[in-house]
Amino acid sequence: MTTPAVLALDGTAPADRELLGGKAYSINRMRSLGLPVPPAFALTTPVCAQFTEAGGQLPVHVWDDVLTQLRVLEQQTGKLFGTGPFPLLVSVRSGAAQSMPGMMDTVLNLGLTRELAAQLAEATGDPDWARDTWDRFCAGYGSIVLGDATATPPADPYDQLRDAIGAVFGSWSNERVAAYRRHHGLGEGGGTAVTVQAMVFGNRDDLSGTGVVFSRDPATGAPELFGEWLARAQGEDVVSGERTPESIDSFRTHAPRLHAELATIAQTLENEHRDLVDIEFTVESGTLYMLQCRSGKRSARAAVRIAVDLVREGLISRDDAVARISAEQAKSLSQNNSADISADVVATGTGAGPGAAVGVVHTDTDEACAAAARGEHVVLVRPSTSPADVPAMFDAVAVVTEVGGTTSHAALVCREIGVPCVVGCGTGLTGTLAGQTVTVDGSTGKIYAGDALSAEESADEYVEELLSYLPDAPSPNHPLAELVAARTLQGA
Repeated sequence: MTTPAVLALDGTAPADRELLGGKAYSINRMRSLGLPVPPAFALTTPVCAQFTEAGGQLPVHVWDDVLTQLRVLEQQTGKLFGTGPFPLLVSVRSGAAQSMPGMMDTVLNLGLTRELAAQLAEATGDPDWARDTWDRFCAGYGSIVLGDATATPPADPYDQLRDAIGAVFGSWSNERVAAYRRHHGLGEGGGTAVTVQAMVFGNRDDLSGTGVVFSRDPATGAPELFGEWLARAQGEDVVSGERTPESIDSFRTHAPRLHAELATIAQTLENEHRDLVDIEFTVESGTLYMLQCRSGKRSARAAVRIAVDLVREGLISRDDAVARISAEQAKSLSQNNSADISADVVATGTGAGPGAAVGVVHTDTDEACAAAARGEHVVLVRPSTSPADVPAMFDAVAVVTEVGGTTSHAALVCREIGVPCVVGCGTGLTGTLAGQTVTVDGSTGKIYAGDALSAEESADEYVEELLSYLPDAPSPNHPLAELVAARTLQGA
């Protein structure tokens, strides 16, 4: 039987990540567990190729299926798409089979027009919220779909939806996706799915907000809830890194009942995945919603601790733990990556990607890539990082930002690729450090003048335990062989 091009994510969709893409797969899985997730549907990954082959057009039968599923969202939410005073608004989000945080495009608040925004303002008695939502939609749709953040979206919400779906499919072929896939050896892949989901509004009122939470600390692996959130905000405010969020502990103070509910859900999802999970959530007027869940990106040292702890907790086997550590992570662990704390500190922020590295500061993405191509060790320093900075991040030995938090896309990417990262160092840093040689310590959040790499190496009980899971003489081609050799040399 042919799988439909468009599938409802109601917990019964085929459990196939290659078909649904990671984001839609996680929504469907969370719905099957009975978790609070806004209703959604997905255009499956094969449609991406169909869209490209049709010259950037959705096939007629696919669009008909989209309209059918849109009617289902209307029934589930009690709102009508394109009809006020409380119209159904949707997000249009990407999602390939492999997680690629921030590489493809997302459009939020879709379905608003100037007239509908005015109706919404009058019906709610909250013109500030209606205006903020309209402004966010215009800026996002303009920059992503129209290529101009000042351009006005189409007056017909159905035209908005069709074009936004096309823009998300089109983002599969952008340069940052290509760079990410090259770096991780992911090949061409089967394209992205597109998820259309009913909006919930973290910018609605004082009882609203949004955030990202990990079931364990992705930098250290410590078994404690880790994350950030922003009151009266939407998800892009956190993950884009353009604003500096508050810690998840402040969410506990702000809304203790919701924090407890979130912690319970995080534990449920970790047990389901048998792994560290990364969850995007939104609170609208005191109600908690889950938007996405995936295996969390983590530092090399965190990867080892998490694997060992999961063995101790009986969730995975010793062989599973060893298999979860990549050769790239093992190489990172085999190298000295700490800083001399007696050196002069030139800036301080929040450590977001552990390890230390020394290089020359570059503040322009293109110049950073060119310097790296010449063999220079580059420290990329930016006010905040955008997806356009990804190629330079892959070329850099460390990344520093003036604003943003530890759950931004920049921090996620740096932890995954083992690049030290410090975020939220304060405005004006790019001008201060440009051209200087500095040492970035992503564990402590400190940036030191000159070459301040330390010659000392600290012991790690989790690395030692992981190595005890290996046979006495692993082959030279084993992913952990380099780490074994380094530990043997240190013990000699």
